[in-house]
Amino acid sequence: MSPNLRKPGSVRSAALVNAEIRALWDRSGGRLSAVDEARYQGLLVEWAAAVGSAGDAGGADEEAGPGAGAFAVPPVAEAA
Repeated sequence: MSPNLRKPGSVRSAALVNAEIRALWDRSGGRLSAVDEARYQGLLVEWAAAVGSAGDAGGADEEAGPGAGAFAVPPVAEAA
């Protein structure tokens, strides 16, 4: 079983997922391959779930610090 698979309903913190998104962008140099783009899209879904569950839990991501849930990396631009 892949170590990236989690039990249904388990959610990593938004800060942790955001850090993985930032690392993906850093490694890619700003241009995502098709494989990286698929990973990025999956991470966006996971991040949204984490943000939603943090709100339900009354701010469970407090250790992340101010603005930690916001993405600092722009979405992929379409090639001209």
